[in-house]
Amino acid sequence: MASSSTEKTYRFIQAFYFFAFFAFGSLFPLLSVFLEQEKGLSHTQIGMVIAALPLVTIFVQPIWGMISDVTRRPKRLLMIASVCASLLGFFYPGLEWFPTLLIGIICIALFQSGIVPLSDSLSLNFVQEHGKEYGSIRLFGAIGFAVAVFVLGRVTEAVGSLDWIFTFFSTGLLLALVALFQFPKRADHVSISFREGMKVLIKRKAFILFLVSNFLVFGPVLANNYYFGTFILSVGGTLSGVGVAFLLAAGSEAPFMKFAQQVINRIGVYRVLILSSSVSGSRWLLYYFEPSSEVVYATTIVQGVSVGLYIPAALILVRELAPDNVRATAVGLYSAVGNGLGNAFFTFIGGVLIDVWSVTGMYGFFSFMTFSGVLLVLVVTRWSGQSMEGAT
Repeated sequence: MASSSTEKTYRFIQAFYFFAFFAFGSLFPLLSVFLEQEKGLSHTQIGMVIAALPLVTIFVQPIWGMISDVTRRPKRLLMIASVCASLLGFFYPGLEWFPTLLIGIICIALFQSGIVPLSDSLSLNFVQEHGKEYGSIRLFGAIGFAVAVFVLGRVTEAVGSLDWIFTFFSTGLLLALVALFQFPKRADHVSISFREGMKVLIKRKAFILFLVSNFLVFGPVLANNYYFGTFILSVGGTLSGVGVAFLLAAGSEAPFMKFAQQVINRIGVYRVLILSSSVSGSRWLLYYFEPSSEVVYATTIVQGVSVGLYIPAALILVRELAPDNVRATAVGLYSAVGNGLGNAFFTFIGGVLIDVWSVTGMYGFFSFMTFSGVLLVLVVTRWSGQSMEGAT
């Protein structure tokens, strides 16, 4: 009976990730195109609006975590975050001026930024208790994201309006709420304060260096989610083509996430990180040389390696480099640096580079930064005192 209940909860968690990331996939890949074509913003203004999402994340995610620690009700907080982000999404297309568009996206980010860390905290605790794999849950997020961008590419091209991305975003979050009723109620218990945890982690040189590497490697990956649609249109693609490209890219993540743990166990977490990061850097370098749209579509599937393997491996390494009593703080800091600061920096710089240089020039910059991050991973292997096969 207990086993049946565990499997039921496991499936509902997977369903939540599918619909939550379906919502994200509906909005983020086409948000820059929406702001350009529907609202007439410059790429610098677009970069500022989009960068507001991860910037808010940096400051708001710790607050969601602290409220969760105090109230011990992460599931209820997750419901509040999902409902509020959904309602705000319905109203956003009605905004017209740059300042209101910026303020509106900040309001959405205040609540949207709490969804991933709260759900990850609940999910990680569940898989550790019941011997499940986080990658098998997270792959449903990749599938949801892929399905969304494919559907939205066709819908927006058919109806001739990009306002629909917000309708699908809000609807996806509301559907995710249904799965939340079967979510586990308990997350990791934080035994020491965030401030004390920071004091411990700041002394861990290998951990801090990996945060810098993650900033350089994963920041461009997240920024690409916003500008990839613009890039495809620049090489002769269509809105439907944008949907197909994201379907191939995000869809390729799912099988790699499913088998990520086996790959990590076989070749080691450091080798997986170096491999996946190098694939990312090579992809951005290829885009710098202005390939044809056919080549771009063909290379999207390498995102399975560059993201599908990187995310589980990075999370494992973060937990390995941090002492047991500050692992929750370490994961939170890792998320704030990569998903927050790195995302904001490269998204804003990307918009500026498109305006003053070109979208392909932006990818050249992304490639240089990514390979710099790969070099830092090699340094981390020395500083952590482990072999390339270590920390599996």
